[in-house]
Amino acid sequence: MGRNNEYNGGLTREQFLFYEIRVVAKLVSDGEERDTIIHKLKDENLFQFPTERMITSIATTCFKRIDALESENLVRELAEGPVDVAKQINLYAMMRYNRIVWDFMVTVIGEKFRTQDFEFGKADMNLFFLRLQEQDDLVNTWSEATINKIKQVLRKSLVECDFIDTVKSEKLNPVFPYDDLIEGIKSNGDYDALAAFNYFE
Repeated sequence: MGRNNEYNGGLTREQFLFYEIRVVAKLVSDGEERDTIIHKLKDENLFQFPTERMITSIATTCFKRIDALESENLVRELAEGPVDVAKQINLYAMMRYNRIVWDFMVTVIGEKFRTQDFEFGKADMNLFFLRLQEQDDLVNTWSEATINKIKQVLRKSLVECDFIDTVKSEKLNPVFPYDDLIEGIKSNGDYDALAAFNYFE
């Protein structure tokens, strides 16, 4: 599948989905067919959702992120590796699957790590979306509510991976990138993404 180079607002309903993608990655690593995985998710309520309604949609998102990784090793680590490592891999999968996440992590977070500027506030997020709206006609049509929701998901994703302590934090933490992730990023030729994980050679 590879990287998705189109902007889409799907992040508003997808969220970080760490628990869910870990469950799906384990079943994929075990060699289960996708239809079988969805049946199993429903029959055994593996996502622990109150209803079945969202299961197929969330599972499809997980499949797309897993496909975007283009790496059996990263998928296995996502399924079975330590939580901190797996969360960074999920963030990288989100980057490859959703161009907004890619651009945000590379041009905002990566640049802050590069310049050792650990201040991170609303102004950084607002400026990023202002530029996106200027550059892309589709993004320019999105409502303020959609953009605010995407901002929330981006901030929550940063919290999940310990880039910031809370959604209201105004300081970036100097994160530690894990070897398996770095190797996977390099294997995919995504050298621009390394800065997003505070990795510089």
